[in-house]
Amino acid sequence: MYETLEIARDGGVATLWMNRPDVHNAFNEQLIAELTAACRQLDADDTVRVVVLAGRGKSFSAGADLNWMKRAGNASVEENIEDARKLAGMLRTLAEMTKPTIARVHGAALGGGMGLASACDICIAGEGAVFATSEVRFGIIPSAISPYVIRAIGARQAHRYFQTAERISARRAAELGLAHEATAADGLDARVQDIVTALLQGGPKSQAAAKDLIRAVADRPVGDDLVEDTARRIASLRATPEAKEGLAAFLDKRPAAWMLV
Repeated sequence: MYETLEIARDGGVATLWMNRPDVHNAFNEQLIAELTAACRQLDADDTVRVVVLAGRGKSFSAGADLNWMKRAGNASVEENIEDARKLAGMLRTLAEMTKPTIARVHGAALGGGMGLASACDICIAGEGAVFATSEVRFGIIPSAISPYVIRAIGARQAHRYFQTAERISARRAAELGLAHEATAADGLDARVQDIVTALLQGGPKSQAAAKDLIRAVADRPVGDDLVEDTARRIASLRATPEAKEGLAAFLDKRPAAWMLV
């Protein structure tokens, strides 16, 4: 179905492999369109519980394909805007999936690749991974990825890295909050699997609600409206079949019906 992607299924886990290894999984129009479509497809599939985003070959993603960038440079303003909207839309689609998402990062995660890692809920980086917002070295800015990178590392750190385009090691990425963990390269898949196992123990509807909760609460001052919103959210979930099943399973000392492990 896809030319630049592979989807591998293992029970409730779908691994979305970017498959342009000859160009380090760099973005072009086709990869952007196919990532958008694949994220929508997997989000609509009730049999999928967790989505892992990964890259074939030596890199996670080296960002924008330079030939694509060159074509964009020769295009009209209107064509450039439409192109940029598609990239921004793809990142938003990934970031707003209802399913938990994990970025499995090895090798280069540059520019848009760093944006993909930031847009995922969880990022696990192998110790050889290298991140950067390298756009200023090409005379542009990390515009489409900025909401997700700034969410991950904060405005203060973004002031540095958006302007210097310095390379960020896996260890430094973990210190910044960009990666949740930096792990040995040969232990990357095992650590991702550990996170997958933990995710599969949670209720899928409550996980989706938790993601929506974060978007609603983050960076908002605690006031009457926010307190009322949080109260209504928990109240609306308590009476759901999933919540009743979770409580019953706990009291009965058995796995909940949604557990796949």
